[in-house]
Amino acid sequence: MKSAPKQTAKLTLKDGNVFEGIVFGSSRSVSGEVVFNTGMVGYPETLTDPSYRGQILVMTYPLIGNYGVPPTSFGDKLLVSKKSSVHKTGTEINERHDNTLPNYFESDRIQIQGLIVSEASESFSHWNSIESLDFWLKRFAIPGISGIDTRRLTKVLREHGTMLGKIEIGKDVVQYYNPDIEDLISKVTIPNVQRYGTGKKRILLIDCGCKKSILQNLIDRKVSVLRVPYDYDVEKENYDGVLISNGPGNPVIYKQLVASAKKLIQKQVPTLGICMGHQILSLAAGAKTYKLKYGHRSQNQPVKQVDSNKCYVTSQNHSFAVDTKSLPRGWEPWFENLNDYSNEGVRHEKLPFRSVQFHPEAMPGPVDSGFIFDEFLRDLK
Repeated sequence: MKSAPKQTAKLTLKDGNVFEGIVFGSSRSVSGEVVFNTGMVGYPETLTDPSYRGQILVMTYPLIGNYGVPPTSFGDKLLVSKKSSVHKTGTEINERHDNTLPNYFESDRIQIQGLIVSEASESFSHWNSIESLDFWLKRFAIPGISGIDTRRLTKVLREHGTMLGKIEIGKDVVQYYNPDIEDLISKVTIPNVQRYGTGKKRILLIDCGCKKSILQNLIDRKVSVLRVPYDYDVEKENYDGVLISNGPGNPVIYKQLVASAKKLIQKQVPTLGICMGHQILSLAAGAKTYKLKYGHRSQNQPVKQVDSNKCYVTSQNHSFAVDTKSLPRGWEPWFENLNDYSNEGVRHEKLPFRSVQFHPEAMPGPVDSGFIFDEFLRDLK
């Protein structure tokens, strides 16, 4: 008995290039910005990274899905209170006595618009996996295309830059969608304030689409964390330091976030920015950002500490960068990328402000730069 023919799909780029392949995951047409990631492993963490919101992701490694997808399970209980309460500011605080952090993912859902691979493994083998990549994508209504010449596609994106594209399946027609002009952070931030940990040092975590591992790194360092939505009034809380998280989109459209960061600078509150947080803090300081030709998305980006010969291999996922020539007096470059020499971090020469473009929490990727969290905590009074 012959098996039913597999459904076909096409990826159409804004410049007219068309790539045809086989559907896996959801049979839904979508559009977004087409970007590529050169990582070999770590697709469960990558696909759940909120910074990918609005993007169609191309995996350059030829075989994806061979170790399946782990369960949506949770670790030890981390939230400290037993009942909900309302903070004195009038904001409801989520203080359930159960854990809201997934063990194996960076958020509670797949964040990408669609997935493009050369080959999607139909079978999987791993002691901790419970489902295939295909079924996982179906559960979250995310379309995928396999059988694509990802080598040629990546060359197009590398030479001409990332561009808008659309996955079209069947007769379902969609228009091009530009995520750079949309407030994506509002779609991935938390809805309510959440409190974690019982440490003496208090950290305000501004959630712009925070990866789980950033929060986990703070908890592991025995601090108390108040995780707040990105549009939260930073003047309503007492805290020892602030971390502005990663997130999706174009940093210049988030005027309120930049205004909040300016208040932190004025009050000289120790602040660490990561990825989007790095760009927001730099904009608040008076610097400018620009869009890279094709961004940095991998787990093997080499960076160098500017004032030394120390080099680190880092995990990265970003389209925008800070223009170091626009840094105001008192601010200095901290790290630079050794592939294209773009900025990877800034800090203030005297005050407790620092930020990095890469991900010190990794996940996926090397943990070479985990010391960034420790340096931030040493800034706390």
